[in-house]
Amino acid sequence: MNHQLKIEVVPLAEVVRAGIVADADPHRPVVLIVDDEEIVADTRAAIFDSWGYATMTAYTAEAALELVEVIPPELLISDVMLTGMNGIDLAVIVQRIAPDCKILLFSGLPANSEIIVSARKAGHEFPLLEKPMRPAQLQIQLTEMNLMPNVRSAVAV
Repeated sequence: MNHQLKIEVVPLAEVVRAGIVADADPHRPVVLIVDDEEIVADTRAAIFDSWGYATMTAYTAEAALELVEVIPPELLISDVMLTGMNGIDLAVIVQRIAPDCKILLFSGLPANSEIIVSARKAGHEFPLLEKPMRPAQLQIQLTEMNLMPNVRSAVAV
């Protein structure tokens, strides 16, 4: 039996216009989101995905370090207060492993809390956002850090 296989050829431009291809830009900045509250980390990852980032999540600093060793992120977003190692110590180690990685921390602690003041005295100064962190506030910070990709529209909140 000789069967003729008919395959329709569709120009790539039509596929893009139809919305089947998500991005024309192949680069998606890699962001590592770390929070010991899984729902918070997963929600933040969903927001970053919608903004055009490639996201990784970790629920402990130790798990985050394992990811950094394999895939160095361009951006680390971490809660300061984590179970085990804190977010500031994590940020210091990540900067050693991936010196080009930008760091953004968030916390429900006041800026003059002992852990933050101690880190500053040791020479570790990281941008710190307060919890709850609103997407619009986060977008402003990312834009100031030159890390807001233009590939997708952002969530307005």
